[in-house]
Amino acid sequence: MKIVMIYDQIQAGAGIKDDHMIPLGLNKGVVGPAIMMEPYFKRVNANVLACLYSGDGYYKENKEEVSRKLCAMVTKLQADIVICGPCFDNKGYAKMAAEVAVDINSKTDARAFAAMAEECEEVIATYKDKIRIVKMPKKGAPGLNHALESMCELAYAMAKREDEDAFAKEYCY
Repeated sequence: MKIVMIYDQIQAGAGIKDDHMIPLGLNKGVVGPAIMMEPYFKRVNANVLACLYSGDGYYKENKEEVSRKLCAMVTKLQADIVICGPCFDNKGYAKMAAEVAVDINSKTDARAFAAMAEECEEVIATYKDKIRIVKMPKKGAPGLNHALESMCELAYAMAKREDEDAFAKEYCY
């Protein structure tokens, strides 16, 4: 299973919290939270091809261009699954992740989902019926490993076109 991760500037290690205008970029291989997810990826025979990123402010000001380029990169990489997140409780990143997941699902052959904390309630309410959104804790709260494992399990179910509904009832909003 071929995975692409979509990050904001913080998760990609390309900037700090206040660096919202980081342009679209690509890190080949595993960086950021994907490093912590590696044991779970191995269990489901998944390989992270790349970690794509954009500052949430840059995305907000250039939505169409960034989305178009992300979709093109996902297609070029021939990803099976795109994981948008983990966003934790970062509302700007959560909105970007949800919007990008919707676009990837509608414009590419890959399947995408997001992961965010309940503190992103407006984004969850807007997008939970359009994409899968895995529940996760806010930054620094307990339960991170369980959420990362759940993200990998959902990726596997989606790639295998298995019944995701039972999984979603327990692990998604």
